Amino acid sequence: MGKLDGKVAVITAATSGMALATGKLFVEEGAYVFITGRNQQKLDEAVKSIGRNVTGVQGDASNLADLDRLFDQVKKEKGRIDILFASAGYGDAAPIGAVTEEQFDTTFNTNVRGTLFTVQKALPLMPDESSIILNGSIAGIKGFPAFCVYNASKAAVRSFARTWLVDLKDRRIRVNVLSPGPIETGVWDHIPKEAKEQFIRMVPRGTIGQPEEIATAALFLASSDSGFVNGIELFVDGGTAQI
Repeated sequence: MGKLDGKVAVITAATSGMALATGKLFVEEGAYVFITGRNQQKLDEAVKSIGRNVTGVQGDASNLADLDRLFDQVKKEKGRIDILFASAGYGDAAPIGAVTEEQFDTTFNTNVRGTLFTVQKALPLMPDESSIILNGSIAGIKGFPAFCVYNASKAAVRSFARTWLVDLKDRRIRVNVLSPGPIETGVWDHIPKEAKEQFIRMVPRGTIGQPEEIATAALFLASSDSGFVNGIELFVDGGTAQI
């Protein structure tokens, strides 16, 4: 018997990395999963890799019309959402003197605006005692240089959880933040070797994390194992944010 038997989950931006690993694990644990992605080809590949009990819906989490189409599809197929993992995120480096209006808008539209409206539009389909997981980052509490916009956007996501758990307390819907540290995903393909080694040195355990380690933490927050866990920020970072 799986920990998510009979549950319906929605995971945004799940065509690769941590969110895709989470989708695979949720299905293994008995859930039916809806995943999204902006690129149709990558979305089709992700659906194929999950293999069963999955629907892919193309869309951008920062686009409200795309979100409406996503939740219309969920309503049509399953009628409810037991678990929402608002995973879509974006970040780009620029010191304060080089931040552009376009960079700011793209980052906040995806990480903040997208997260807010993903949750808002999902709520009518969420029964009492559902679970919402927000994709945070250790950047929300760290001062990583040249990432002031990204860092601030993730701090805003953390703030959302504190307010929303109160807004939703009468429905007993839990809202938690999952904040990864350095994780081995495709983003590392574009980072110089020296920079990657610097990130690795920041992690007390001496290695960066794997997407599957994020997935198991998401499973905890999604399942009844965390029934008395609400409003936390769960750092999955090998201790990086704690020192």
